[in-house]
Amino acid sequence: MKTPQEFEKIYSNYWEKLYVFAFKMTGDTNLSKNIIQDVFTNLWERRADVKIISIENFLFRAVKNQVLKSFREQKFNTTALDETIEKFIEDTPEYSPSNYTEYLNPLLDKLPEKRREILLMNKLQEMNIDQIAEELNLSKQTVKNQLSSALRQIKVELTQLSWLFIGFIGFSYLLNVCLNLS
Repeated sequence: MKTPQEFEKIYSNYWEKLYVFAFKMTGDTNLSKNIIQDVFTNLWERRADVKIISIENFLFRAVKNQVLKSFREQKFNTTALDETIEKFIEDTPEYSPSNYTEYLNPLLDKLPEKRREILLMNKLQEMNIDQIAEELNLSKQTVKNQLSSALRQIKVELTQLSWLFIGFIGFSYLLNVCLNLS
């Protein structure tokens, strides 16, 4: 791919498939468009340096990497991930929220007892820091610290699970594409 005509042909052949792939993983139209734009811009800028054996594999891998980069840059924006999970669950009936309980409970079980209690009071009972401090007879700062530590620990664990989840979404999409082609 050395000429603008070759690049335009690649773009017109792949942009729509790549957009669908990105959208399946992000659930966000604008983010997906930006990711596709970044991938093609990067490809054009590096056209002289890049040795590509399979343009399709290269492009899909580049999109997947951009999606992962986007999640990292959002510092694990749980809202975006929650929306992605909800959309995936809606589109995939065999995965229900009760199936994810088996993953969430072990994460909570890894927390020290007091930290878990504070997190559950905050998230499930919707108690604020003042209410939790009063209820448990702790300082507000202790509650803040424990809550922050609990969330940080859960995020680390979820980050590890998210790599598996995102990989599964990508694999599912590619499998669907292959099945639709046959």
